[in-house]
Amino acid sequence: QVKLVESGGGLVQSEGSLRLSCAASGSGFSSALMGWYRQAPGNQRELVAIITRSGTTNIADSVKGRFTISRDNTKNTVYLQMSNLKLEDTAVYYCYRNDPGFSSWGQGTQVTVSS
Repeated sequence: QVKLVESGGGLVQSEGSLRLSCAASGSGFSSALMGWYRQAPGNQRELVAIITRSGTTNIADSVKGRFTISRDNTKNTVYLQMSNLKLEDTAVYYCYRNDPGFSSWGQGTQVTVSS
């Protein structure tokens, strides 16, 4: 059984930085596609960034140049480094894991950017 636990969210001022972490339990982490999504109030959940088993990344245009995704397979953890945060980055951020045949989601962590 896979469990994803996010941490690192909080309140930050505009132009500030945060790093989100997602710790995954269960086997096969190094083979899984990992990612971050976010959902703001009234909006649909949207992709922020993904990272493949080989380390290839795909970053949403809205955060490109400000956010980076990385993974540490020795710690079964994926990270989202967020810099130059903007008010519109305020959302609940969800960790995502894709394994053959199924996907898993974390419970989410709130990121609030203030002016």
